[in-house]
Amino acid sequence: NIFLNYIRNASIQHPRPLAVMKRKLGALEKVDADLPNLQHKIRNDPSSYQDDFVNQYSQYSSLYELFISSPTTTDDTGLLRLRDLIDFVSHVADCYPKLTPTFANDLTRLLELHHATLEAELRDKIVTSLVLLRRKDVINSTALLNTLWPLLISTPSKSLRALLFQKILADLKNSNTKSTNHKLNRSVQTTCYNLIASDLANPKNLWAVKLTREMWRRQIWSDAKAVSIMELASLSHDAKVVAAGVRFFLGGDQEREEAAEDDDSDHEGGIDMRQMKHQAGINKKSAKREKDLKAAAAKVKRKQKKKNAPTPLNFSALHLLNDPQGFAEKLFGQHLQPSQPKVKLNLEQKLLVLSLVSRLVGLHKLTLISLYSYFIKFLTPKQPSVTSFLASLAQSTHNLVPPDVLEPLVQKIANEFVSEAAAAEVASAGLNGIREVCVRQPLAMNEILLQDLVQYRKSKDKGVQMAARGLLNLYQEVGAEMLRKRDRGRKAAIKLHATKEGLSLESDTRRFGRVEEGGIEGLELLEQWKLEQGIVDNEETEAKGWENWDAESDSSESEGGWIDVASEGEDIDVSDSEDEKEKEAKKRKLASIEDEKENVATDAAATPTDIASRATASLEPEAALKRSLLGTKSLLTPADWVKLEELKRSAAVTAALPSAKRRKIAEQAKAAAQARHADDAVTAGDIAGLAKLSHKSTREEKIAMAKGERPDENGRFGAAGNDHRSTTARRKEKKESEGKSTTNKEKARKKNFLMTLGKAKRKGKMSLVDRGKVLKQHVDRAKKGGRRGNIG
Repeated sequence: NIFLNYIRNASIQHPRPLAVMKRKLGALEKVDADLPNLQHKIRNDPSSYQDDFVNQYSQYSSLYELFISSPTTTDDTGLLRLRDLIDFVSHVADCYPKLTPTFANDLTRLLELHHATLEAELRDKIVTSLVLLRRKDVINSTALLNTLWPLLISTPSKSLRALLFQKILADLKNSNTKSTNHKLNRSVQTTCYNLIASDLANPKNLWAVKLTREMWRRQIWSDAKAVSIMELASLSHDAKVVAAGVRFFLGGDQEREEAAEDDDSDHEGGIDMRQMKHQAGINKKSAKREKDLKAAAAKVKRKQKKKNAPTPLNFSALHLLNDPQGFAEKLFGQHLQPSQPKVKLNLEQKLLVLSLVSRLVGLHKLTLISLYSYFIKFLTPKQPSVTSFLASLAQSTHNLVPPDVLEPLVQKIANEFVSEAAAAEVASAGLNGIREVCVRQPLAMNEILLQDLVQYRKSKDKGVQMAARGLLNLYQEVGAEMLRKRDRGRKAAIKLHATKEGLSLESDTRRFGRVEEGGIEGLELLEQWKLEQGIVDNEETEAKGWENWDAESDSSESEGGWIDVASEGEDIDVSDSEDEKEKEAKKRKLASIEDEKENVATDAAATPTDIASRATASLEPEAALKRSLLGTKSLLTPADWVKLEELKRSAAVTAALPSAKRRKIAEQAKAAAQARHADDAVTAGDIAGLAKLSHKSTREEKIAMAKGERPDENGRFGAAGNDHRSTTARRKEKKESEGKSTTNKEKARKKNFLMTLGKAKRKGKMSLVDRGKVLKQHVDRAKKGGRRGNIG
């Protein structure tokens, strides 16, 4: 009794410690069931908790064997427990590699046997656990991809396919982060290629196309092997696979460039180190702000390092094709030419294939004569997407296409599109299509048709007018002899007369199969300068040109290497009186330009023959330059290269004069057009782009514009809104509707008048000394950067 009373009294006097002890004991008993807590402790000290791990792993093994033996009878509690144990073991399996040698194989077996019947959460957990084991290097990438890729092809679950594709893509990207994993890339590329080659009609081939295109966009796969996969996909017997493969060749390079630009913009991140340092100086110091500042500095450093790194060579997919001629023939023969093709393509898909074929023909200058006869039946205004057919025709044209093949097409376009009865949009598209074809092969046009088409430059419609002028300007450059005398223009007339009189060896007449020769840019400037200075190329002159080069090369920091002559040009002395001669040459150049301006006023009444005879004298030095061929008869010394750079800079300054500037812009536009026609694609927008200028407003649109309504992105007019108010008023209304604040000036205007009287009275009573103090304080605040001192 005495002992029982003692215990009872003790429990009454000290109830809290007993309760605390009871709760602690309960927590210790629950440690075994608290898997996240046990996982954290194992990561910190694996050896001390090995027995606890063995207990949990034995439970996993039992549940796994039960599920394998009878997957349909396992209840929800068992599935939930199995999922938790799989997650737990996958996080700590790398701590006990000897105890878990078969864990990855167990997960692989579960997916392969029961992926169609597994619960969605348990199935996703198994996939993510396998990816986690790959990140911990418990398994390699090959084993992971050999497990996930067959599931991606065979599973009927859409959500599982999306998850598997995402994990495969992420693993390939991580495997190529530090350095390119060529062995893994070749293995996966071979798998994709074999998948398509095994059955060309299998719609599952689309996954190989998606993976290859995404890897190409991320610039991980940029070799000919990836291009061969997409080439095989373009020749598939499934419409979706064909369209995906063709779109890769037409837009894959653009996607890659856009992805690279997005990455650059992401790396920039808009970090202002000066602003961050200023904020760190005025705000309360903390470990987080210091950490953010260091992270931003490291990010800026990485960005600068990436900017200074050499740019990798990214070849276009169209240039990495092994056999462009064979590929174009197979595409055209398999998808477009036969009456009963193996795969039925709709109009949009056929246009994609046609665009790719024409792009290949134009880019690689292939010979595919049957392609041009294919266009004949589609060149009519009633044909849907006719501008796309015109663009494809232009793309497939090059200077090695026989003119007699293209001439019927040009005649068909002119007959169908360009007439007085045709709509303005139709005539504009037809003229633009003819011009794009003739840019690439001027010989496709005959003289009678050309003289008829250029008369449309007098049309009242702006789009037709501009299209006809574009055609006229083209043949003034490449075939002025086909135009009437009044349409040739002054420059073309001078060139024709010089050629006829034998003053120029270069003829403007184009011949079939003739290839334009290249040369050194601006070499004629150097030749003209040497003629003006009376410099004759001989051994003595050449030795003098190499004197200072030898001295520079001896004192160079990089012995035995090349020296950028343009950057070292200031130290090279070509001539003692070089500056004075330069000034005299510039004066003569300016004088000739002024004389040319004076002659422009008299050119209107003069005939082309008079103009050509008057310009003969000015063309003689140019003709001499054409005949001399400085770059082929002698070696250019470093001094010549330096002088060439100086002359090019001087010519650029001279071109800044008003008349010369216009000529320079025209030459640059011509060069840009020629460069675009040589390599870039022609779109339907290039054919119908100028037609939108000919759109006339309807009566309803005019009324809507008068009411102040403005069209939206689709050109539709909405309700009346902003009337004819100014841009400032519209901007102010927009700010108010968005709840944004106004400026201090606007707030001062709205302030109550009685509230401003006191300040106005004080200002009126201020003495001159007080006004000076206020102004001085204002200047000091401005220098300091405002009241907060943001400067310095």
